[in-house]
Amino acid sequence: MSPVLHVPFTDTGEVDVEGFGRVVAHVLGTGVSSMMFPGFASEFYKLAEDERRTLTEVLLAETRTRTDVAAIVAVQDHATRLAVTRAREAVAAGADLVNLLPPHFLSPSRHALVDHVRSVLEAVAPTPVVLQYAPSETGTSLDSATLATIAASHPNLKLVKVESSPPGRLIAELAALEPPLASIEGYAGVQLPDAIRRGAVGTQPGCSFTEIYVEIWRRFAGGDEAGGDELHRRLLPYISYWMLDTELIIAAEKLVSMRRGLIRSAFCRGPAHLLDAEEVRGVDRFLTEFADLLPDLSG
Repeated sequence: MSPVLHVPFTDTGEVDVEGFGRVVAHVLGTGVSSMMFPGFASEFYKLAEDERRTLTEVLLAETRTRTDVAAIVAVQDHATRLAVTRAREAVAAGADLVNLLPPHFLSPSRHALVDHVRSVLEAVAPTPVVLQYAPSETGTSLDSATLATIAASHPNLKLVKVESSPPGRLIAELAALEPPLASIEGYAGVQLPDAIRRGAVGTQPGCSFTEIYVEIWRRFAGGDEAGGDELHRRLLPYISYWMLDTELIIAAEKLVSMRRGLIRSAFCRGPAHLLDAEEVRGVDRFLTEFADLLPDLSG
């Protein structure tokens, strides 16, 4: 279980560093094995470099001395030189793993994309790397054969975050490689039960209702597939709607966190999705339905 941390802002759009610290502390207390920052759920593309650096340090200050949870620091730069530099800085600062989103701006060639990935893997070896495959958001195309070729010469490629829709076939293909290449499932867990059955070793959703994902995973891991399916069935109408648009689920998750008392403001930096009245009512229905799993955090 590896949530992506969101970034709380004030009502005027300033980064709430103290609030981010509360998010980190709360997620650490839910029983997760790792956390990732910054990702799409963190609005990474709306953060200044100094903001990103400060928030990364807040996360790493909590994880550097812990052996029970790993900090995954993300690299999304489109220039290979910048990606290499950022990845090295993350490792030097104490990141346990690097999450690499391949470049996609102006549709680089397959050869250029693979060279980029190899360069980052070489730069941080032996630190393990998670390669994020998010075709809906990036338009990037990867396949199991390409990933297997990269992993064969770069053993620190340890995980692939599969966010294709549906993700199951690629997860199964990677699990069937010799040696297997492990996968984690993203995309808010919309296809989580299928991903687990096909060999996913983890999931990486947002962080505003981590407890639900932890419970789904616990049920499957404990052999209660029917219970895991049932809890996911209840969750699916909400996450399947919210995941129709990245900015929509960011806004919805922030409102969930604010309603729970985890963050003070649900502000998203523009351009952002503005929840309409029915979407707000949907968040409130969600919180009512899952009140047994989502305690109030305002105290």
